[in-house]
Amino acid sequence: METVLLFVLGILIFAVGLGVSIALHELGHLSFAKLFGVKVTQYMIGFGKTVFSFRRGETEYGVKALPLGGYISMIGMFPPKHPGERARNASTGFYNTMVQDARAASAETVAAGEENRAFYRLAPWKRIIVMFAGPFMNLVIAFVLFTIILVGIGIQTYAVSSVSACIPASATSTKCAADANSSPAKLAGFEKGDLFVSVDGTATPTWNDATAIFQKSAGKTLSVVVTNHGVERTLSVTPVAAKQPVISATTGKQVVKDGVPQTRTVGTVGLLGGLTTVPQPITAVPPAFGNAVGQVAGVVINLPQRMVAVWNAAFGSGPREADGPVGIIGVGRLAGDAVSSPSPVIDRIQFILSLLASLNIALFVFNMIPLLPLDGGHIVGAAWEWIKRVYAKVFRRREPHPVDMAKLMPVTFAVIVVLGAMSLLLAYADIVKPITLG
Repeated sequence: METVLLFVLGILIFAVGLGVSIALHELGHLSFAKLFGVKVTQYMIGFGKTVFSFRRGETEYGVKALPLGGYISMIGMFPPKHPGERARNASTGFYNTMVQDARAASAETVAAGEENRAFYRLAPWKRIIVMFAGPFMNLVIAFVLFTIILVGIGIQTYAVSSVSACIPASATSTKCAADANSSPAKLAGFEKGDLFVSVDGTATPTWNDATAIFQKSAGKTLSVVVTNHGVERTLSVTPVAAKQPVISATTGKQVVKDGVPQTRTVGTVGLLGGLTTVPQPITAVPPAFGNAVGQVAGVVINLPQRMVAVWNAAFGSGPREADGPVGIIGVGRLAGDAVSSPSPVIDRIQFILSLLASLNIALFVFNMIPLLPLDGGHIVGAAWEWIKRVYAKVFRRREPHPVDMAKLMPVTFAVIVVLGAMSLLLAYADIVKPITLG
């Protein structure tokens, strides 16, 4: 019963995180739209039927039944038809109908005397800011979460887990004699959490690399560079010769020959290693964050191919790619699995934060696709109009009309259909063949 409750709690935590991410995304659009004087009539989280709402000033704020996104309604999203523009012939009737309907719906939102507050009347650079502000909020959320994960919590790294007070007198002893000398590591100043930067000139060695160097360097003073909490230190350590049990690679136990436990003499310094959660310096956040954005962008770019793999897995017998696209249902299930797992609490928290960070990066990358109705489509349209205006100004041409984004409504309709189909496929795959933590 406890596991089930924790699973539900994980889903609820994810749902709240998703809702906050969507709310802040739309708040980015809302803030700059109001700053630039655009009339915003609605700020909604979700789609479909309104669950509850309230009005403050000229804007209605509320939550809708389907928590699959959000939107703000700005008046005058599309410019009116250019004066004197000729109608298309009858073969494009469906196209013209969609375009005219979009223009008519946009015109109906603009009341008399509010023409200057229409979105399309903004300067192109202001329109770009309004549309980019939403995805940028997701980017900020993800960066903050990455900072908490890396700097506040840390990452599991094989580092110094403890520093021995001395080197035991025999291979079978684990205690220090009363007159035992301090271990070379203790004398050198090693600390828990130290990560090797270089050992005797070997840069970024693994733990096994460093151990091998120590073992063959008994009596030799080595220069070791370590880092801990972002602070780099150079230490001098001289491994001492000590007897060490010979461990069988097959059994993992000490080798016994003719009834005699086998030992060997190697250099040792008195360091023990293990997986340790090591907080990272703030300078580690930008490269890790950039790498995450690049990985998500790669998934989005290869989305058509990845969706084919999802289809084959959902309707075939093949396995589903663990690093493939996941829908809302799948991500919620992963959150539930994480919270209900027997892992340490800090690991569960770190996983949930990572999940929400990845989700916000995905929202940023996906919304920057240059197609309507995504934010990237509006940004490209405004950028193209800006270029046309600069060109006209440089060559002293007549100022061009606003770019008629309503003409892209058929493309918008097609994109909505494709996105809907992809969402349904991912939902089905998340149910019949989910990706699990295992």
